[in-house]
Amino acid sequence: MLVNLHTHLPTSAKTPRAVGLHPWQAAEGKLPCEEDVLTTDVVGEIGLDKCCKVNFEQQKQCFEHQLRLAEKHQKTVVLHVVHAFEEVITMLKRHTLKAVVFHGFIGSKEQAMQAVKQGYFLSFGARTESSPKTIEALRHTPLDSLFVETDEAAVTIEDMYATIARLRGVSMADLEEATTKNYARIVD
Repeated sequence: MLVNLHTHLPTSAKTPRAVGLHPWQAAEGKLPCEEDVLTTDVVGEIGLDKCCKVNFEQQKQCFEHQLRLAEKHQKTVVLHVVHAFEEVITMLKRHTLKAVVFHGFIGSKEQAMQAVKQGYFLSFGARTESSPKTIEALRHTPLDSLFVETDEAAVTIEDMYATIARLRGVSMADLEEATTKNYARIVD
């Protein structure tokens, strides 16, 4: 089974049902309520983004509220993180969460290993190839901590798996087996 951890486009792959308020909408959006969280697989795409125009303190308050809901209902969180890795790691450490996935991970090997050491997952997508430091992070990410996604890219999930498998140095079959097992860990 192919898993597409995060996509904005139709896909034939297994994709988790998510509810959450993106940091870009933190100032204007309605936070998810408990009923919303109970009927979904994951709380996401939530997090912090220092490159958007929304006040960072508002983003943090919104993020904290959603982390508390995810913790209370033992739901996985899928994170959007832009230039706020350390702040997100600090906030996550205050919670006991079912699982944490950094979606669209773009970062260094050191950041990747810091996240993996905490038991978090990293999801890699189309932007991975454009960043040598992220390719290095991918190559060091254990398969049992890895996901693949298409996000907004106009690429098939099959093509994304082929790219990630090639960059990671594993077979498509091994990558598919690992992400299927990882998916079961975050949604069951």
